[in-house]
Amino acid sequence: MHTRARGNIAEERGCDYLRNKGFRIIDRNVYNRFGEIDIIAIKEDVIHFIEVKSAQTYEQAINNITPSKLQKLNRTIQTYLQQKRLNLDYCIDGLIVTDMKIEYIENITL
Repeated sequence: MHTRARGNIAEERGCDYLRNKGFRIIDRNVYNRFGEIDIIAIKEDVIHFIEVKSAQTYEQAINNITPSKLQKLNRTIQTYLQQKRLNLDYCIDGLIVTDMKIEYIENITL
């Protein structure tokens, strides 16, 4: 399966997972000059910027969330917040999607 197609399926599975956990999806695949935000969701007045990674194993997927990726993501988030004029608490989360399960990691940091 093509990498982008696999990523789209993982994001769909991830959105379903998040909705079942009480999140409201407010945006997806947001691009700006710094990068992309896979999923933006809100829960209990906190915005969650969620990086989705998929692979055959958890280790393969989690290792793709690098310090460089988090730096780009943070710049992308700051631009998004300014453009939308949002002043809410937020965090950056990871969503690891494998064939067997989905694991949500809240508040990943540099």
